[in-house]
Amino acid sequence: MNLPAAQLRFEASEELASLCKAGGDPLRLNVLRALANDSFGVLELAQIFATGQSGISHHLKVLAQARLVATRREGNAIFYRRALAQTELFCGKLHAALLDEVDALELPADVQQRISAVHSQRAAASQDFFARIADGFQAQQDLIAGLGQYRDSLLGLLDSLNFPANASALEVGPGDGGFLPELARRFAQVTALDNSPAMLELARQRCEREGLANVQLELLDALSTSPASADCVVLNMVLHHFAAPAEALKQLSQRVNPGGSLLITELCSHNQSWAREACGDLWLGFEQDDLARWASAAGLTPEESLYLGLRNGFQIQVRHFRRPLVTPSYIEQELP
Repeated sequence: MNLPAAQLRFEASEELASLCKAGGDPLRLNVLRALANDSFGVLELAQIFATGQSGISHHLKVLAQARLVATRREGNAIFYRRALAQTELFCGKLHAALLDEVDALELPADVQQRISAVHSQRAAASQDFFARIADGFQAQQDLIAGLGQYRDSLLGLLDSLNFPANASALEVGPGDGGFLPELARRFAQVTALDNSPAMLELARQRCEREGLANVQLELLDALSTSPASADCVVLNMVLHHFAAPAEALKQLSQRVNPGGSLLITELCSHNQSWAREACGDLWLGFEQDDLARWASAAGLTPEESLYLGLRNGFQIQVRHFRRPLVTPSYIEQELP
């Protein structure tokens, strides 16, 4: 049954009022700013904004009612992320304009420090996990998506890019080194970065067994200030272990030589929260649009993508992003 026009107008005005109310509080605006390229649980947000759990829950409820945040349940926890504006819907343009203004805000220094502290806690938990499971790494990977599930698809995409014989590759988080032989056969020089001594030792043993003389292993955080870069940067099932993946993509894009490629194999967003404890995952996969949006913000151009079938309830995405060639700046002189 169609609603009377007067009732429709009343509901529309309530929706508009809800959006205006949500944007009328400084703390809620700062929450939206913090969620620009990240998602946090209630307890994390309470820590970040130095407020009680009940207080932050109230503000999140107001934001959710205005459709400014989206939620995802992971076990007993609820994580919040910013909802994308749908400009074709009523209030959508105002929603988008509000987020544009929010993105111009600079978070207070103490809030930024507490966000960094949350990220450090996540990173420490991930490092501790890999230190504990090094010996059983392959079994852990196979619980979700081992290399064998996506190797052929990734190699098909890699080979289609036709890198020259003297090209270089960089693998971030090589695990036990399972993909390094493939890179060693295709690139003149391969560098592998890992911040876990235990995992890097597994990769070293594989390189030694297979005689991979053109592979250099470095015990190094991929987000450090090291100048290492390559024509092809590869992340296989690694991004979901980064504390802040959007920021990680921004920094990793600088490791791709101009005209080069960033290849990411990742899980699509899923709701199997057991992966956090069993596999050390900080993120339960990623929305396809989020990866493309983060990559574009990092100055990369989305290229071909592959989506592989479900296995154990998971779907794998193989993504290719290219770093544009740097065009020299010059001033054109008019011909006389």
